[in-house]
Amino acid sequence: MFVVELLAHQGGWDEILLVAGPLVVFGGLLAVARRRAVALSDQPADEEPIA
Repeated sequence: MFVVELLAHQGGWDEILLVAGPLVVFGGLLAVARRRAVALSDQPADEEPIA
């Protein structure tokens, strides 16, 4: 019963978690991918790519 009462809360925080949770996970995955890509490349992250 506690879970039903918790999810039926009318404050709006659960809707915020439903949006913010995946955004945080996606942002974390992007940060990890960027670190790996920078580590594998020969250029520092702050330099412009050579075209």
